[in-house]
Amino acid sequence: MKETALLIKELKRGSAVAQKCLFNYKAEQMLLLCRRYVKNEQDAEEIMLDGFYKIFKAISTFNYHNEAGLHAWIKRVIINECLMFLRKKNVFNIVTEISSEELALEEEALNNLSAAEIFNLVVQLPVGYRTVFNLYVVEGIDHKEIAILMGISESTSKSQLCRAKTLLQKMLLKQGIGYVKRKSY
Repeated sequence: MKETALLIKELKRGSAVAQKCLFNYKAEQMLLLCRRYVKNEQDAEEIMLDGFYKIFKAISTFNYHNEAGLHAWIKRVIINECLMFLRKKNVFNIVTEISSEELALEEEALNNLSAAEIFNLVVQLPVGYRTVFNLYVVEGIDHKEIAILMGISESTSKSQLCRAKTLLQKMLLKQGIGYVKRKSY
């Protein structure tokens, strides 16, 4: 903890060595985060670099309490960069109606998949589905905040999540991963 507090102090002084240290410490993790939102590796790298630029510019306003808080702040900046990039490209594929039946994966269905296999399925989702899925399922952001972040309604966010899950389940079925059909009442 003392090392991180010292690093933040040096970052606030504008130390290039401290910037390099933080970048080397977090870059791989943040690049993976960007890749969850953006398929193209070069776009993901550009977003990550833009995010770190903003982090270094805004570090003077950051109040360090602990390493978890620093990680959460960095992650939030990078996620916002991803969303800005997607908005600029106007690539959100937002579909508002829900017409798919609800499927439920068998309890053990995902145990045979590696993290890389799950990642590869998620990045195949259309951009809007993938973005809402990542924000809700992976980041734990609620639909109200997703709606604000993406400039959509809460019901559209919920619809996108439902469609993302349905599409993922269909992809899993193609790979032979089982499911059970839920009855809707």
